[in-house]
Amino acid sequence: MADAIPDFPFDRPTALEPPPQLAELRERCPVAHVRLPSGDVATVVTRYDDARAVLADPRFSRDLARDGAARLSTTEDGGLFNRRRTSAAGIRQGRGHMRWRRLLSGWFTLRKMELWRPRIQAMTDDLLDAMLAKGPPGNLSAGLALPLPVRVICALVGAPAVDQDRFAHWSRVMLTLTRYTQDEVDQAYREFNAYVSDMIDRNRADPGDDLLSELTQITDAEDGRLSREELIATVRALLLAGHETTSNMIAIMTAMLLADRSRYEDVVDDPDLVPGTVEEVLRLDSTLSVLGGVPRFCTEDVELSEVTVPAGSTVIPHIPAANRDRARFADPDRFDPRRENSAQHLAFGAGPHYCLGQPLARLELQVVLSTLTRRLPGLRLRDHPDSLRLRTGMISGGLQDVWVTW
Repeated sequence: MADAIPDFPFDRPTALEPPPQLAELRERCPVAHVRLPSGDVATVVTRYDDARAVLADPRFSRDLARDGAARLSTTEDGGLFNRRRTSAAGIRQGRGHMRWRRLLSGWFTLRKMELWRPRIQAMTDDLLDAMLAKGPPGNLSAGLALPLPVRVICALVGAPAVDQDRFAHWSRVMLTLTRYTQDEVDQAYREFNAYVSDMIDRNRADPGDDLLSELTQITDAEDGRLSREELIATVRALLLAGHETTSNMIAIMTAMLLADRSRYEDVVDDPDLVPGTVEEVLRLDSTLSVLGGVPRFCTEDVELSEVTVPAGSTVIPHIPAANRDRARFADPDRFDPRRENSAQHLAFGAGPHYCLGQPLARLELQVVLSTLTRRLPGLRLRDHPDSLRLRTGMISGGLQDVWVTW
């Protein structure tokens, strides 16, 4: 019965707590139907092994721009992942995707990211100095969480960081779930594409030692590795993903540690806990993605948890639910920075679409945490944790302003 299908995403008791329905589904109905904001029905999986299978199995396609796929948002095109875009079609799946990853992977190796640590540290200190100069309380979201990833990704790509407000606006509109209209979405794409196209032309005239310069040279070679449309889509995706998720995660990490301040104090007392603390934050966060994960289109019948998921289904691997599966993580709801298998979480995905930028994201989170705990050991939330509010209306979640004092 249609009325028996619950509306999704689920409500939650507080901003930092996951909806209780997720644990219930994981235990009793790990492959369940849910109704999306668009009104379409999707299948959500909540166990670790099932979610990992959906992320890694090629029978689950990232391409939702096809007939029969559930629309995610209330816009006519169904949202970012449903939108039909010729420029993205070739790099979403299969050989086109692997070709695209090979072009970019050299810029995001662990070794190369470590070379960026001093620059990221300097950017972090600069932003923190400015926030401290204003005196407490401070808006950590606006003062550090948003501008730091923007500065980093702009320096890496070769874009002007002064345009961060424009990136943020276009990103919000493109990631709409219920907030923006189709006309507003289309305008954001036009403006963002025109901006990137102009940036490519300016970069061609004055190339630098950055990713955009390298990719522009590859496109200009016209050897089939990267078309201009793909280059525009790539730069747009890097600017969007490179700041949106990491900026949200910095705010979430700070709030999660200060909401139970013993977690923060443990890092103050033992800085060696920084990497493990970051991994536990990534594992236990339930707010970064409103839907819980990037949906997939099932191209043939597949069995998950003894349930046959039919071809044509839209399947959501719910990462926060999977990351609390006791079958993978002992005492999964406990925050443990010394947990040996914490890094096996699925926050960055799995399989061929494993997040290319995860070394950079981890580095930024580690630098921020080590800097805050070293320079502000007395850092606290200004308000009670229950006062934290989620960002709403977009596929990307996260918190609204996180105010702190020291």
